Amino acid sequence: MQITRESIFISTIRSFCTGFAIFLGILLAIGLGFLTIGFFSGPDLLAPKAEISIVQDANGNREVLPLSSPALLRIDIHGTIGDTYLTSTDIDHILLDSREDLLQHNRVKGILLHIDTPGGTVTDGSAIHKLLLDYKAKYKVPIYAYVDGLCASGGMYVASACDKIFATPWSLVGSVGVILPAHFNFSQAMDKWGIQAITLTEGKDKDTFNPYRPWGPNEANSLQPVMAALYDQFVDAVTTGRPRLDKQQLITTYGAQVFIAQTAMEYGYIDSASATYSDALKALVSAAGISPEEHYRVVQLSAPHNLFVDILKARSTLFQGKIIHRIQIHPSLPDELCGQPLYLYLPQ
Repeated sequence: MQITRESIFISTIRSFCTGFAIFLGILLAIGLGFLTIGFFSGPDLLAPKAEISIVQDANGNREVLPLSSPALLRIDIHGTIGDTYLTSTDIDHILLDSREDLLQHNRVKGILLHIDTPGGTVTDGSAIHKLLLDYKAKYKVPIYAYVDGLCASGGMYVASACDKIFATPWSLVGSVGVILPAHFNFSQAMDKWGIQAITLTEGKDKDTFNPYRPWGPNEANSLQPVMAALYDQFVDAVTTGRPRLDKQQLITTYGAQVFIAQTAMEYGYIDSASATYSDALKALVSAAGISPEEHYRVVQLSAPHNLFVDILKARSTLFQGKIIHRIQIHPSLPDELCGQPLYLYLPQ
């Protein structure tokens, strides 16, 4: 009998190919499983609940208390409003979940916004402001803000829904204004290099700010009324929520400037310019009707996102199969915010 011996190299290659094929088969099976579940399940069934975590109270305690104890909800407004995980949809989920499951039966007696943001999109800033006002009116709970860093533009819009605003001495507050980020025109450079472009449109001013043709003297006329209306909404919201802030002074003098906390307090943007986190919480405890002797929890609800849902909604870059090359014109402005009016503090 003749025995054929296989070289170690060939055997290794064969084993590798077999293992790789098994790996691809497992990935394919998992992918098909995700697609099947996504096909037969509605989006409501896939929406996860927010996870509850306990954070420190005014005395630095994070002890576990009975489910019957009152709770204060802390919501972090950190980073750019409208960016990942800080949208009006995320805040809406958090507010809805604050009345359900472990927090049901009206356990949440007040909300503390922990703010450090330059603002963000017009739609998300104004929507979050309305969500907070509606929540406060429906459940009759106080909403306070604690600024530790920056409360500018859209952050000021959101904070205007609060009953009181506390800030650290080093915080910057203000920037009531709306901006449409810079647009660039490449038409002269294209003429120099012999480059041409064609854009097909229907409707007057459909290609406003088209960078591939010379701009007319009235190019911005169609958008200026939109900006003015958004600014008026911003001013009305802030001066309604901050009655000490003089509307005429805001428009003609303060403008879209930011101010150190002490000056912001003098002008009426905030209520306290030398507060600590503990100070803000203690004031909220009192406003919520929680007695000093009563034990309470401060809880946070994480925005309801998970990898499974992101994959089903094609938000995960793991399965998108493409590499995007881009030139970042303004390094401090996320791509998602380009090309739209913003309530954003954006020093040039």
